[in-house]
Amino acid sequence: MVSYKGNVGSRLKALRAELENQNIEGFFVPLTDEHQSEYVAPYAGRLSYMTDFLGSAGSAIITKEKAAIFVDGRYQIQVGDEVDEAHYEICHLAEITQDVWLQKSIGEGMSLGYDPQLHTIGWVKNITTLLGNKGAKLVPIEENIIDSIWEDQPSEPNTPVYAHPDEFAGKSSSLKRQEIAEIIEEKGADGAVFSALDSIAWLFNIRSNDVLHTPVSLAYAILNNNGSATLFIDDCKVTDALEDHLGEDILVLPKVDFFGVLNSLGERRACFLVDPNTASAAIFNSFESVGGKTIKEMDLVSIPKSTKNKAELDGTREAHIRDGAALSRFLHWFDNAAPKGGLDELSVATKLENFRREDNSFRDHSFRTISGAGPNGAMCHYSVNEKTNREIELDSVYLVDSGAQYPDGTTDVTRTMAVGSPPSDARRNYTLVLKGHIALSTAIFPVGTTGSELDPFARRPLWEAGLDYDHGTGHGVGSYLAVHEGPVRISKGPNSAALRPGMIFSNEPGYYKEGEYGIRIENLVTVVEVETSGDRSMLGFENLTWAPLDKNMIDTLILTESEVQWVNNYHRETFEKISGRMEGDALKWLKDVTSPI
Repeated sequence: MVSYKGNVGSRLKALRAELENQNIEGFFVPLTDEHQSEYVAPYAGRLSYMTDFLGSAGSAIITKEKAAIFVDGRYQIQVGDEVDEAHYEICHLAEITQDVWLQKSIGEGMSLGYDPQLHTIGWVKNITTLLGNKGAKLVPIEENIIDSIWEDQPSEPNTPVYAHPDEFAGKSSSLKRQEIAEIIEEKGADGAVFSALDSIAWLFNIRSNDVLHTPVSLAYAILNNNGSATLFIDDCKVTDALEDHLGEDILVLPKVDFFGVLNSLGERRACFLVDPNTASAAIFNSFESVGGKTIKEMDLVSIPKSTKNKAELDGTREAHIRDGAALSRFLHWFDNAAPKGGLDELSVATKLENFRREDNSFRDHSFRTISGAGPNGAMCHYSVNEKTNREIELDSVYLVDSGAQYPDGTTDVTRTMAVGSPPSDARRNYTLVLKGHIALSTAIFPVGTTGSELDPFARRPLWEAGLDYDHGTGHGVGSYLAVHEGPVRISKGPNSAALRPGMIFSNEPGYYKEGEYGIRIENLVTVVEVETSGDRSMLGFENLTWAPLDKNMIDTLILTESEVQWVNNYHRETFEKISGRMEGDALKWLKDVTSPI
């Protein structure tokens, strides 16, 4: 659990004093870093520092008179538990957006500050217009004012950077850079700027541990249209082995030199491709203000990175078999131990970690394990700590969402289990979630289909019962990289990028009954070509995750014959793939729980 000096009230008082010093009336506090990252290193945890909110998505606005925190449906329950409403107005984005709050709260003549390194140019344009309509203005603050009051703010991490072997990457950095450089040349640009950390890690075939659970390094990069590049990374991370890996075509400079080099290139009227969704407003402002020209286009690495090659797919298949065996050994232990009592969310999460650590290739979790007992499971992105830790009670439902980082693949899997006899409606709702999971898993769709077009497959059984869930159905997953990988996703929201063979997604519909239990079933899948008798090129999904479902949670009476067959086939394949890694009572248990329903 994060711990800071002083309480939220004292931090707000200090920040408001700084607002007075800066002659501004308010300040925007996003949950991100200079690279627009979803998960951030501790030094960038400014939202958590100012609010005590521990979720992985959200933002706040703090003015001299009031403050508000904004979260989506994933954190609707959690934010109420963690944030003191005496200090913050809690705004759920489905009910009140940041824009609406500003329109109600900002008066003429007010000035609100923001850190240009923590926001995109799209956000700046929108807020500038909104404030302008109210007679107010947006003011860039070059030195983040939260940092000036954060006495015990951690330093930026400096973990070693190491090569990601070609046997796992499937393609050398030199070849990747040459292929991307050809696109840069075709678009008439001199180069491209990369600030997304997983894009840089993928492009240079490097990994590190600067960000918890995501093997990336804090860095910037410029790729030239001839395939040469400059990597901006702290000197202390650069070893002789790393320099040998990078080769002569890559100039390595300190990260602090990035904006200076960018400015000098801008003064020469260079033209760069820059992604407006991942590059900060500071990058655009710095480069364009001195004469540089930008072509605003999606990060050229994002689609190649998300479209896994044969080596990456083979690696993730093998990683999922090992991970599935570790998870299944845990499920066997849990099935025996939970009904006896004495377990809690933290101890069970630690037990699962220990099973995974038996594999020498385990490097880290791919995110912090969501270990939710009973009502805590109803918070779909719940983060257990000593304060919230709950015992796992008999006749309840337990949800565990977890994953691991291995050199050959990244995993993410959720299982929901009955402890004794679950609540009366839990089996029905679990089975509705399972029906949606099966519908998406077995979907066949034309080339060019987007994730938003597939999202209803997973929701329809719940919708027909008047139920739904407030998170996406599927997110992209990296190859020993970010567990949440863009640009493609399966969700209600608009998504113009189409699914392609080789992309890896989660399939994770759920249902959450506030105050009682949460249900989610999550496997990872990869997009594959599917042969049909028609004249259209079609795609479907290959399953990657192998771990048994809890048959005690399934109401077979509301499954169709084909859905029953899917469950039986899935369990048969699960046994075939992981039984060789099980033994003794665990193997007997696996045979029983994967037997036909």
